[in-house]
Amino acid sequence: MSQTIYDALVIGSGAAGSFAVKELTAQGLSVLLLEAGPAVGPDDFDPSRKKPPTSSINIWERARATVKGQPIQARAAFFTERFSHFFVNDRKNPYTTPRDEPFLWIRGRQGGGRLHSFGRVLLRWTDDDFKIHSRTGKGVDWPISYEEMVPLYEEVETYLGLYGNKDNVATLPDGVYAKPAGLTPAEETFRKAVESRWPERRVVSWRYIAPDAERMPRPLKEGLASGRLTVQYNAVVRRITTDETSGHATGAEFVDRESGRISSVRAASVVLAASPIESVRLLLNSAAARHPNGLGNSSGALGRYFMDQLPCLAFGSFSGSKGWALDQSAPTDPFYNPSGGIFIPRFGEGDRSRGDFDYQGSVGRAPVPHDADARLAFFGFGRMLPYADNRITLDQSRKDAWNIAVAHIRCVMQAEEHALLRQQEETLISMIEGVGGALEFIGSPTGLKEMGKGAFPDASRFSRFMFRKWFRKTMCMGAAIHESGGARMGKTPEASVLNPYNQMWDAPNLIVTDASAFPGSGVAGTTLTVMGLTLRACRNLVEQYRSGKFQTR
Repeated sequence: MSQTIYDALVIGSGAAGSFAVKELTAQGLSVLLLEAGPAVGPDDFDPSRKKPPTSSINIWERARATVKGQPIQARAAFFTERFSHFFVNDRKNPYTTPRDEPFLWIRGRQGGGRLHSFGRVLLRWTDDDFKIHSRTGKGVDWPISYEEMVPLYEEVETYLGLYGNKDNVATLPDGVYAKPAGLTPAEETFRKAVESRWPERRVVSWRYIAPDAERMPRPLKEGLASGRLTVQYNAVVRRITTDETSGHATGAEFVDRESGRISSVRAASVVLAASPIESVRLLLNSAAARHPNGLGNSSGALGRYFMDQLPCLAFGSFSGSKGWALDQSAPTDPFYNPSGGIFIPRFGEGDRSRGDFDYQGSVGRAPVPHDADARLAFFGFGRMLPYADNRITLDQSRKDAWNIAVAHIRCVMQAEEHALLRQQEETLISMIEGVGGALEFIGSPTGLKEMGKGAFPDASRFSRFMFRKWFRKTMCMGAAIHESGGARMGKTPEASVLNPYNQMWDAPNLIVTDASAFPGSGVAGTTLTVMGLTLRACRNLVEQYRSGKFQTR
């Protein structure tokens, strides 16, 4: 019996993969989706799992997860036991890093990927990101501009129905919003204080999507409804297969996660959307006679120029407002906490402290007595430049639970990043203190700095001890969970893995549409840009497929 040959194979079902299956099935293609984890159902969102933490640090939740096999995942800054099943088991999914250069790889393997655990904030990038070299002489320019991204951003925003407001901020372009996003009274007070003191700084609401009530990402659901999508769950892809003559992709081999059985599938085209590190790992594991150093590595760039944004975390209080308030912009969800908060984008050109960083946070959302100072929390994100020796390679001495060579991750800050991160932290401290706030701690990969009462003053002595002990392992590179690069797009095959439409130079019937394709790190979340680029890349792929450029042997 002959094997089915699909028009397209999609690997991964998160932000990139779900939009890929939506677009390809809408274009009339037969699509097979391979997802490494299980399907997600109502039981995964049991409201009984939504319990208040036993402490503000939730040390015991992290400890229990560590014992159960999640010592890496439990270090995520905002990890809770409620979401533990949306993160991988680290014992089954190991990786390695250089000694004394840790990297926190936070990941999920299930239908919908990390869409079930990410913050749901969707922000546009600008030409400060896409044309960074032209504007600053640093990094590399993308082979695409903000002007080209605008219609893609608009399409995704309209489709998903974002909460947000028209803020008219030059460094954070407005999007298309279905409903307004609110601020707490404390955030309004904080906003007015910041903007009156520093006219080039803006404080705006999050721009975000609410949890999907049906628990399956809408684009994935629509792909299934088309009748043209077949989904194979628990399919751990171990290599992409290629034609010995043309070098084109022909399909994939995968291991059944539960039985260990190895199977192969065939397709006329392949969309790789497994998340940056996993996609690069898979391409390296797909070496063949025509691709001896990994699939797509004729330039030597595969795995190189890997980045994550520079993370810093700060907690404290704000004397300008008392108590706390609920944000009722979006309907209450029985499983997820309320969304919302404030975002401070890159400062305007006239601000002397302007740098390639921004801050996401909240003020007055954490429960406290009505006469107590409002609580505040901020997470900073800074730009990392692409360096050739920051790279993903294979560690052949280690295998995962399915006997696949694991990733070795090197993501190390250079002098440029150390200086920028220092500025990022110092600016946040001076801004918060300048409007009447008081920090208890701020920390980053450079270390923990405690102030005033110190970190989590109301927690137990043991919890505070464990927080200090674990902090450096928690707030290291990778903590931003905005990793990118490793299979970057570019204008020439000599310097990049992908062309400007995310097509692999060495195998043009294969596109890579997760953030591994990014030539630069940016300073905001990657998800909205990933979704927009996926639509663009899939449409170009379909056009070429229909023109007969990809012949299946």
